[in-house]
This record gives sequence, structure tokens and C-alpha cells, in this order.
Amino acid sequence: QVQLVESGGGLVQAGGSLRLSCAASGSIFGIRAMGWYRQAPGKQRELVATITSRGTPNYADSVKGRFSISSAQKTVYLQMNSLKPEDTAVYYCNFDLLGTRDAWGQGTQVTVSS
Repeated sequence: QVQLVESGGGLVQAGGSLRLSCAASGSIFGIRAMGWYRQAPGKQRELVATITSRGTPNYADSVKGRFSISSAQKTVYLQMNSLKPEDTAVYYCNFDLLGTRDAWGQGTQVTVSS
């Protein structure tokens, strides 16, 4: 199966920046899209950003202008700037794979202090 390993989370003050990475390993036939989701305590998982195989990004309204998603061959990144306490959550990467179900990362904690 495909495994996704995330890194880059941590504790940062409001206004600061973090860069998340998610690298895939295993047998991958192709990638339709990649994305980032987050889940705050007591809340449902929500979409943060996606990027298609053509390189087209899309963002949740709450992060537009602050976050940037990018990708390499089998890696997706999330550059997070101007972080707010409301961004505090566990962030999960996702690969929409050809020929099999989606793969998910293990989650990385992002905590933004005020």
C-alpha cells in the first residue's frame, strides 16, 4: 500500500509561519490530486487546500492569501504564513490516487498561540 509521512508541525506564535511536508512511498500508479485537511478539537475534518496533477491549487476561504500549496513528484507541501490561533488543528495530507482508495498521512499537530 501507499504510505504518507508528514512533518513540519509545531508550536508557533500568531503571525508566524510553518511549512508542512508530506512524502509518499509505496506503489503509486498515478496521482490525481493532493491536498491538506485539518481537524480541530471537537470539530469535523475540513478541507484546507488541494492541488491537482495539473498544478491547479484551491483553498478554503479561511486560508486564502495566507497558505500556499505546492507539490513535487510524490510530495506535497503547505506553506502557512500569518498563522492565527484559529489555525490550530491536526493537519492531514491526502493523495487522491489512480486505481486505489485515497491515502492519508498520520497527522501533524499545528498549534498557534496568541
